[in-house]
Amino acid sequence: MDQNAEVARLQQEIQQHLGLDAAQLLFEYRQLNGLTRLDLITVNPRHQQSFLLRYEEGIDKLDCLRKMLDYVQRFRDTESSFTIQWRARAEKELQTSYFRAHNMYEALDKLYFGRDLNIITVFSVVLNPSS
Repeated sequence: MDQNAEVARLQQEIQQHLGLDAAQLLFEYRQLNGLTRLDLITVNPRHQQSFLLRYEEGIDKLDCLRKMLDYVQRFRDTESSFTIQWRARAEKELQTSYFRAHNMYEALDKLYFGRDLNIITVFSVVLNPSS
């Protein structure tokens, strides 16, 4: 199969598994230390803020996408759920966002991904009860 077609197929499978629209999911690739890094970013349609869902490193795009698909198929079973309440500096409304992470520091890293730490004020980080 053509590599570009396989990339598109895997991206679509990840999107479908997460249940998100194409506009809510960004696949960003870059070269880092001889490897390919994929940052999977979600965009919240309500407040238009983007957050890191997960990053994977691999030998190429396909390797990263296969690892990402494996992750999205199992992350609800392997990571805890966190609720973070925050507000952007210029905004008045308090926002609530949900993250899957191994610990609260990882959840905060996902919130702050690609941002200046001074732009967002975090009011609470709560570990949600597991079901």
